[in-house]
Amino acid sequence: MENALTVLMQVVIMLILAGIGVIMFRAKKISLEGSKTLGNILIYLSLPAVIINGFLVERTAERLTGLALSALLAAATLFIAIVISRLCFKNDAVAQFAAAFSNPGFFGVPIIVSCLGSGAVFYIAAYVAFLNLLQWTYGVSLLKGERERFTIKKLLVAPFFIAIVIGLILFLTGVKLPELVTKTLGFVSGLNTPLAMFTVGVYMAQINVKDTVKKLQLYKVSLIKLAAIPAAAILILLAVPEKYFSMKLALLIAVACPTGSNIAVYAQLHNRDYAYAVETVIVSTVFSIVTLPLAVRIAELVW
Repeated sequence: MENALTVLMQVVIMLILAGIGVIMFRAKKISLEGSKTLGNILIYLSLPAVIINGFLVERTAERLTGLALSALLAAATLFIAIVISRLCFKNDAVAQFAAAFSNPGFFGVPIIVSCLGSGAVFYIAAYVAFLNLLQWTYGVSLLKGERERFTIKKLLVAPFFIAIVIGLILFLTGVKLPELVTKTLGFVSGLNTPLAMFTVGVYMAQINVKDTVKKLQLYKVSLIKLAAIPAAAILILLAVPEKYFSMKLALLIAVACPTGSNIAVYAQLHNRDYAYAVETVIVSTVFSIVTLPLAVRIAELVW
């Protein structure tokens, strides 16, 4: 119950931060161009800092095993998410993307840190890597209606991938960074949640609420993203021994997060319905105030 309440408090805090983003945008203190700048800070600076920070834990046999196991489970849960989204939204590429891919980096990380501590973040490193890789390949091919050519270069220069490589090296070698560096990483990673939610607030400020609440498809996307897919993940993770509870819970939170804001970026880039993509992010984010704590509570009871 304690973890579920912690999740609830974190989600509420993040929605408040999104509300601040709405106010700042409507007061013309954040522009659309400014929100893109915030996005660059998130992608190229704060999220990599969060990932590296998560690897700054003591190397143990249990963590090594957990890291390998979490990579296998990350692949399995993402595969199930893609299958479920394809079955439910055969002719709706935006819905398929929105239902399959969550927001673990910006939304999940602060919740995981609050519940399990910063050390648990490295359990979702593989999930973040696979998710971003699939968004760039499978996700883009959905939106373009064709197969997207994937190159290794795209992966190697991706900031999240570079951060994971650096983090893994630090974790596996046990190298201790100077206190000056670790404190700087801590400050930069602390930007992650507020900046991400301010950006979501900018999205919120652009939608027509009256029109949005009338669109039944948005509720279906949220139902699949926030209920069906996390339920499948709970069943998959049920087979994992209880001693890996922290890893299981971290992965579940990553899976159960609302639709990732990248859907809006990719939709705009590939001439898809940008407004619809933004609405999937907003509606799922609002409903996650109920579904995320509930998913965590159900997992605690079942596991």
